[in-house]
Amino acid sequence: MSGGKGTRLRPITFTSAKQLVPVANKPILFYGIEAIRDAGITDVGIVVGDTHEEIRSAVGDGSRFGIKVTYIRQEQPLGLAHAVKVSRGFLGEEPFVMFLGDNLIKDGITALVREFERERPNCQILLARVKNPEEFGVAELDGKQVVRLQEKPKNPPTDLALVGVYMFDPTVFDAVNAILPSARNELEITDAIQFLIDTHRDVRSHLITGWWKDTGKLEDMLEANRIVLSGLERRIDGDVDTTSRVEGEVVIGKGSRVRASTLRGPLIVGENCLIEEAFVGPFTSIHNGSIIQRSEIEHSILLEEAKVIGLRHRIESSLLGRSVEITSRDTRPVTYRFLVGDMARIEVQ
Repeated sequence: MSGGKGTRLRPITFTSAKQLVPVANKPILFYGIEAIRDAGITDVGIVVGDTHEEIRSAVGDGSRFGIKVTYIRQEQPLGLAHAVKVSRGFLGEEPFVMFLGDNLIKDGITALVREFERERPNCQILLARVKNPEEFGVAELDGKQVVRLQEKPKNPPTDLALVGVYMFDPTVFDAVNAILPSARNELEITDAIQFLIDTHRDVRSHLITGWWKDTGKLEDMLEANRIVLSGLERRIDGDVDTTSRVEGEVVIGKGSRVRASTLRGPLIVGENCLIEEAFVGPFTSIHNGSIIQRSEIEHSILLEEAKVIGLRHRIESSLLGRSVEITSRDTRPVTYRFLVGDMARIEVQ
Protein backbone atom coordinates (compact mmCIF):
# COMPACT_ATOMS: atom_id res chain seq x y z
CA MET A 1 0.00 0.00 0.00
CA SER A 2 1.71 3.18 -1.22
CA GLY A 3 -1.10 5.69 -1.51
CA GLY A 4 -2.25 8.16 1.13
CA LYS A 5 -1.28 11.78 1.65
CA GLY A 6 1.08 11.44 4.63
CA THR A 7 -0.50 14.39 6.47
CA ARG A 8 1.35 13.64 9.73
CA LEU A 9 4.72 14.16 8.02
CA ARG A 10 3.93 17.47 6.33
CA PRO A 11 5.56 19.58 5.01
CA ILE A 12 7.98 16.82 3.86
CA THR A 13 5.11 14.96 2.16
CA PHE A 14 3.89 18.00 0.24
CA THR A 15 6.66 17.24 -2.25
CA SER A 16 7.48 13.58 -1.58
CA ALA A 17 5.62 10.32 -1.05
CA LYS A 18 5.72 9.38 2.64
CA GLN A 19 6.78 5.83 1.72
CA LEU A 20 9.95 7.22 0.10
CA VAL A 21 11.20 9.20 3.08
CA PRO A 22 14.49 7.47 3.96
CA VAL A 23 15.36 5.58 7.12
CA ALA A 24 19.14 5.02 7.34
CA ASN A 25 19.29 6.51 3.81
CA LYS A 26 16.93 3.88 2.33
CA PRO A 27 13.27 4.59 1.51
CA ILE A 28 10.84 3.05 3.99
CA LEU A 29 9.00 1.35 1.14
CA PHE A 30 12.11 -0.62 0.17
CA TYR A 31 12.23 -2.33 3.58
CA GLY A 32 8.69 -3.61 3.03
CA ILE A 33 9.44 -4.80 -0.49
CA GLU A 34 12.50 -6.67 0.75
CA ALA A 35 10.50 -8.28 3.57
CA ILE A 36 7.89 -9.49 1.06
CA ARG A 37 10.58 -10.83 -1.27
CA ASP A 38 12.40 -12.57 1.57
CA ALA A 39 9.16 -14.37 2.40
CA GLY A 40 9.24 -15.91 -1.09
CA ILE A 41 6.66 -13.61 -2.69
CA THR A 42 7.77 -12.32 -6.07
CA ASP A 43 4.49 -11.15 -7.69
CA VAL A 44 3.83 -7.78 -6.04
CA GLY A 45 1.07 -5.26 -6.66
CA ILE A 46 1.72 -1.72 -5.41
CA VAL A 47 -1.39 0.37 -4.78
CA VAL A 48 -0.60 3.99 -5.66
CA GLY A 49 -2.41 7.32 -5.52
CA ASP A 50 -1.43 10.90 -6.28
CA THR A 51 2.28 10.14 -5.84
CA HIS A 52 2.22 7.26 -8.34
CA GLU A 53 4.85 8.77 -10.64
CA GLU A 54 7.36 9.11 -7.81
CA ILE A 55 6.70 5.57 -6.58
CA ARG A 56 7.06 4.16 -10.11
CA SER A 57 10.32 6.04 -10.63
CA ALA A 58 11.79 4.72 -7.37
CA VAL A 59 10.71 1.06 -7.67
CA GLY A 60 10.56 0.52 -11.43
CA ASP A 61 9.54 -2.92 -12.61
CA GLY A 62 10.85 -4.52 -9.42
CA SER A 63 13.76 -6.35 -11.08
CA ARG A 64 16.32 -4.64 -8.83
CA PHE A 65 14.60 -6.38 -5.89
CA GLY A 66 14.09 -9.71 -7.65
CA ILE A 67 10.32 -9.27 -7.96
CA LYS A 68 7.74 -8.43 -10.62
CA VAL A 69 5.73 -5.26 -9.88
CA THR A 70 2.24 -4.36 -11.07
CA TYR A 71 0.96 -0.85 -10.26
CA ILE A 72 -2.67 -0.54 -9.17
CA ARG A 73 -4.16 2.95 -9.20
CA GLN A 74 -6.47 4.02 -6.37
CA GLU A 75 -7.95 7.25 -7.66
CA GLN A 76 -9.06 8.48 -4.24
CA PRO A 77 -7.76 7.52 -0.75
CA LEU A 78 -10.99 5.81 0.29
CA GLY A 79 -9.51 3.36 2.77
CA LEU A 80 -7.53 0.14 2.95
CA ALA A 81 -10.57 -2.04 2.27
CA HIS A 82 -11.25 0.05 -0.84
CA ALA A 83 -7.64 -0.56 -1.93
CA VAL A 84 -8.33 -4.30 -1.65
CA LYS A 85 -11.46 -3.86 -3.82
CA VAL A 86 -9.57 -2.09 -6.61
CA SER A 87 -6.88 -4.79 -6.50
CA ARG A 88 -9.29 -7.65 -7.29
CA GLY A 89 -8.20 -7.89 -10.91
CA PHE A 90 -4.58 -8.33 -9.87
CA LEU A 91 -5.24 -10.68 -6.94
CA GLY A 92 -7.79 -12.99 -8.57
CA GLU A 93 -8.56 -15.96 -6.31
CA GLU A 94 -5.09 -16.18 -4.76
CA PRO A 95 -4.32 -15.75 -1.07
CA PHE A 96 -2.24 -12.66 -0.49
CA VAL A 97 -0.36 -10.53 2.02
CA MET A 98 -1.25 -6.86 2.42
CA PHE A 99 1.66 -4.72 3.68
CA LEU A 100 1.37 -1.02 4.50
CA GLY A 101 4.26 0.72 2.78
CA ASP A 102 5.17 3.03 5.67
CA ASN A 103 5.64 0.20 8.21
CA LEU A 104 8.96 -1.25 9.32
CA ILE A 105 9.17 -4.72 10.90
CA LYS A 106 12.59 -5.75 12.16
CA ASP A 107 12.19 -9.51 11.78
CA GLY A 108 10.29 -9.41 8.47
CA ILE A 109 7.13 -11.38 7.67
CA THR A 110 8.49 -14.78 6.69
CA ALA A 111 7.24 -16.49 9.86
CA LEU A 112 3.78 -14.99 9.36
CA VAL A 113 3.57 -16.17 5.76
CA ARG A 114 4.74 -19.70 6.59
CA GLU A 115 2.17 -19.95 9.40
CA PHE A 116 -0.61 -18.79 7.08
CA GLU A 117 0.43 -21.34 4.46
CA ARG A 118 0.40 -24.17 7.02
CA GLU A 119 -2.84 -23.38 8.79
CA ARG A 120 -4.88 -21.77 5.98
CA PRO A 121 -7.23 -19.49 7.96
CA ASN A 122 -9.37 -17.03 6.02
CA CYS A 123 -7.47 -14.15 7.57
CA GLN A 124 -4.44 -13.71 9.76
CA ILE A 125 -3.50 -10.39 11.33
CA LEU A 126 -0.21 -9.27 12.81
CA LEU A 127 -0.39 -7.81 16.34
CA ALA A 128 2.04 -6.07 18.67
CA ARG A 129 1.75 -4.85 22.26
CA VAL A 130 1.85 -1.05 22.44
CA LYS A 131 1.76 1.59 25.17
CA ASN A 132 -0.79 3.76 23.33
CA PRO A 133 -3.43 1.36 21.90
CA GLU A 134 -5.98 4.18 21.60
CA GLU A 135 -4.03 5.36 18.54
CA PHE A 136 -4.39 2.03 16.66
CA GLY A 137 -6.83 -0.61 15.64
CA VAL A 138 -7.10 -2.91 18.68
CA ALA A 139 -7.85 -6.64 18.79
CA GLU A 140 -9.57 -8.83 21.38
CA LEU A 141 -8.58 -12.51 21.30
CA ASP A 142 -9.79 -15.89 22.42
CA GLY A 143 -6.53 -17.81 22.27
CA LYS A 144 -5.24 -17.06 18.78
CA GLN A 145 -8.74 -16.43 17.40
CA VAL A 146 -9.72 -12.81 16.88
CA VAL A 147 -13.16 -12.12 18.32
CA ARG A 148 -13.40 -8.33 17.99
CA LEU A 149 -11.64 -5.36 16.43
CA GLN A 150 -12.01 -1.69 17.32
CA GLU A 151 -10.52 1.24 15.44
CA LYS A 152 -8.79 3.74 17.78
CA PRO A 153 -11.06 3.08 20.81
CA LYS A 154 -11.23 5.69 23.58
CA ASN A 155 -11.07 2.92 26.19
CA PRO A 156 -8.99 0.12 24.63
CA PRO A 157 -9.94 -3.35 25.90
CA THR A 158 -6.38 -4.64 25.25
CA ASP A 159 -2.95 -3.35 24.32
CA LEU A 160 -2.84 -5.46 21.15
CA ALA A 161 -2.48 -3.14 18.16
CA LEU A 162 -2.82 -4.11 14.53
CA VAL A 163 0.49 -3.96 12.75
CA GLY A 164 0.23 -2.96 9.10
CA VAL A 165 0.48 -6.51 7.72
CA TYR A 166 -2.50 -8.77 6.94
CA MET A 167 -2.99 -12.15 5.27
CA PHE A 168 -6.22 -12.92 3.40
CA ASP A 169 -7.83 -15.55 1.23
CA PRO A 170 -10.50 -14.56 -1.36
CA THR A 171 -13.30 -14.43 1.25
CA VAL A 172 -12.10 -10.91 2.04
CA PHE A 173 -13.77 -9.71 -1.16
CA ASP A 174 -17.17 -10.65 0.28
CA ALA A 175 -16.28 -8.46 3.27
CA VAL A 176 -15.02 -5.38 1.42
CA ASN A 177 -18.11 -5.46 -0.81
CA ALA A 178 -20.47 -5.76 2.17
CA ILE A 179 -19.22 -3.02 4.52
CA LEU A 180 -20.24 0.64 4.44
CA PRO A 181 -17.97 3.70 4.64
CA SER A 182 -16.96 4.85 8.11
CA ALA A 183 -17.50 8.29 9.60
CA ARG A 184 -14.41 9.49 7.74
CA ASN A 185 -15.92 8.17 4.47
CA GLU A 186 -13.44 5.33 4.13
CA LEU A 187 -13.86 1.58 3.80
CA GLU A 188 -11.96 0.41 6.87
CA ILE A 189 -9.99 -2.82 6.79
CA THR A 190 -10.91 -3.34 10.47
CA ASP A 191 -14.60 -3.32 9.48
CA ALA A 192 -13.89 -5.86 6.74
CA ILE A 193 -12.09 -8.17 9.16
CA GLN A 194 -14.90 -7.76 11.71
CA PHE A 195 -17.34 -8.80 8.96
CA LEU A 196 -15.30 -11.97 8.49
CA ILE A 197 -15.48 -12.61 12.24
CA ASP A 198 -19.23 -11.95 12.37
CA THR A 199 -19.85 -14.34 9.46
CA HIS A 200 -17.92 -17.10 11.28
CA ARG A 201 -14.80 -17.05 9.14
CA ASP A 202 -11.51 -18.21 10.60
CA VAL A 203 -9.62 -15.06 11.67
CA ARG A 204 -6.39 -15.65 13.57
CA SER A 205 -3.63 -13.57 15.08
CA HIS A 206 0.16 -13.66 15.09
CA LEU A 207 1.89 -11.72 17.88
CA ILE A 208 5.28 -10.24 17.06
CA THR A 209 7.89 -9.72 19.76
CA GLY A 210 10.52 -7.81 17.79
CA TRP A 211 10.27 -4.10 17.11
CA TRP A 212 7.82 -2.61 14.66
CA LYS A 213 7.21 0.98 13.64
CA ASP A 214 4.47 2.81 11.82
CA THR A 215 6.58 5.69 10.54
CA GLY A 216 3.72 8.11 9.95
CA LYS A 217 4.94 10.62 12.57
CA LEU A 218 8.28 12.38 13.03
CA GLU A 219 8.93 10.77 16.41
CA ASP A 220 8.37 7.27 15.01
CA MET A 221 10.47 8.03 11.95
CA LEU A 222 13.39 9.07 14.14
CA GLU A 223 12.95 6.02 16.35
CA ALA A 224 12.94 3.71 13.33
CA ASN A 225 16.07 5.45 12.06
CA ARG A 226 17.72 4.92 15.46
CA ILE A 227 16.86 1.22 15.52
CA VAL A 228 18.06 0.53 11.97
CA LEU A 229 21.29 2.44 12.53
CA SER A 230 21.95 0.37 15.66
CA GLY A 231 22.64 -2.59 13.33
CA LEU A 232 25.24 -0.82 11.18
CA GLU A 233 28.69 -2.18 10.49
CA ARG A 234 31.53 0.30 10.05
CA ARG A 235 32.49 1.08 6.44
CA ILE A 236 34.51 4.07 5.25
CA ASP A 237 34.39 4.56 1.48
CA GLY A 238 34.90 8.33 1.57
CA ASP A 239 37.92 10.48 2.41
CA VAL A 240 38.58 11.30 6.08
CA ASP A 241 41.48 13.63 6.88
CA THR A 242 43.94 13.07 9.74
CA THR A 243 42.46 15.82 11.91
CA SER A 244 39.07 14.11 12.05
CA ARG A 245 37.86 11.45 14.49
CA VAL A 246 35.48 8.68 13.47
CA GLU A 247 34.21 6.70 16.45
CA GLY A 248 32.05 3.58 16.47
CA GLU A 249 29.85 2.15 13.72
CA VAL A 250 30.00 4.79 11.02
CA VAL A 251 29.28 4.42 7.29
CA ILE A 252 30.69 7.06 4.92
CA GLY A 253 29.74 6.80 1.26
CA LYS A 254 31.89 7.22 -1.84
CA GLY A 255 32.92 10.74 -2.74
CA SER A 256 32.17 12.13 0.71
CA ARG A 257 34.81 14.23 2.49
CA VAL A 258 35.28 14.64 6.23
CA ARG A 259 37.49 17.52 7.32
CA ALA A 260 38.43 18.55 10.89
CA SER A 261 35.31 16.91 12.27
CA THR A 262 34.14 14.34 14.80
CA LEU A 263 31.70 11.60 13.77
CA ARG A 264 30.33 9.41 16.54
CA GLY A 265 28.26 6.42 15.45
CA PRO A 266 26.07 4.75 14.80
CA LEU A 267 25.45 7.05 11.86
CA ILE A 268 25.44 7.01 8.08
CA VAL A 269 26.73 9.59 5.60
CA GLY A 270 25.72 9.12 1.97
CA GLU A 271 27.72 9.81 -1.16
CA ASN A 272 29.31 13.13 -2.17
CA CYS A 273 28.72 14.85 1.16
CA LEU A 274 30.95 17.40 2.89
CA ILE A 275 31.38 17.35 6.68
CA GLU A 276 33.71 20.17 7.74
CA GLU A 277 34.58 21.52 11.20
CA ALA A 278 31.47 19.75 12.45
CA PHE A 279 30.21 17.24 14.98
CA VAL A 280 27.82 14.52 13.81
CA GLY A 281 26.45 12.50 16.69
CA PRO A 282 24.77 9.12 17.04
CA PHE A 283 21.61 8.05 15.22
CA THR A 284 21.99 10.51 12.36
CA SER A 285 21.37 9.78 8.67
CA ILE A 286 22.82 12.22 6.15
CA HIS A 287 21.75 11.63 2.56
CA ASN A 288 23.68 12.16 -0.66
CA GLY A 289 25.07 15.57 -1.52
CA SER A 290 24.52 17.15 1.90
CA ILE A 291 26.84 19.70 3.53
CA ILE A 292 27.45 20.24 7.25
CA GLN A 293 29.93 22.97 8.14
CA ARG A 294 30.77 24.52 11.52
CA SER A 295 27.69 22.93 13.07
CA GLU A 296 26.61 20.07 15.33
CA ILE A 297 23.83 17.58 14.69
CA GLU A 298 22.63 14.30 16.17
CA HIS A 299 19.59 11.98 16.24
CA SER A 300 18.32 13.47 12.99
CA ILE A 301 17.58 12.70 9.34
CA LEU A 302 18.81 14.89 6.47
CA LEU A 303 17.47 14.26 2.99
CA GLU A 304 19.38 14.83 -0.26
CA GLU A 305 21.46 18.00 -0.62
CA ALA A 306 20.49 19.49 2.74
CA LYS A 307 22.86 22.16 4.06
CA VAL A 308 23.57 23.08 7.69
CA ILE A 309 26.17 25.84 7.96
CA GLY A 310 27.49 27.89 10.83
CA LEU A 311 24.87 27.19 13.51
CA ARG A 312 25.58 28.24 17.11
CA HIS A 313 23.39 25.53 18.66
CA ARG A 314 23.24 21.80 18.08
CA ILE A 315 20.44 20.34 15.92
CA GLU A 316 18.79 17.23 17.33
CA SER A 317 15.65 15.13 16.79
CA SER A 318 15.02 16.82 13.44
CA LEU A 319 14.04 15.90 9.89
CA LEU A 320 15.35 18.20 7.15
CA GLY A 321 13.90 17.89 3.66
CA ARG A 322 15.58 17.85 0.27
CA SER A 323 17.77 20.88 -0.49
CA VAL A 324 16.87 22.57 2.80
CA GLU A 325 19.39 25.21 3.90
CA ILE A 326 19.85 26.22 7.55
CA THR A 327 22.53 28.86 8.07
CA SER A 328 23.59 31.46 10.61
CA ARG A 329 24.62 35.07 10.05
CA ASP A 330 27.07 37.07 12.12
CA THR A 331 25.56 40.46 11.31
CA ARG A 332 23.91 42.74 13.87
CA PRO A 333 21.23 42.99 15.09
CA VAL A 334 20.81 39.30 15.87
CA THR A 335 17.56 38.30 14.17
CA TYR A 336 15.77 35.23 12.86
CA ARG A 337 15.18 35.13 9.11
CA PHE A 338 12.97 32.36 7.69
CA LEU A 339 11.62 31.14 4.37
CA VAL A 340 9.24 28.42 5.56
CA GLY A 341 6.72 26.29 3.68
CA ASP A 342 3.21 25.31 4.71
CA MET A 343 2.73 23.35 7.97
CA ALA A 344 6.42 23.45 8.94
CA ARG A 345 7.34 23.30 12.64
CA ILE A 346 10.24 25.33 14.03
CA GLU A 347 11.43 25.55 17.64
CA VAL A 348 13.87 28.31 18.64
CA GLN A 349 15.44 29.64 21.85
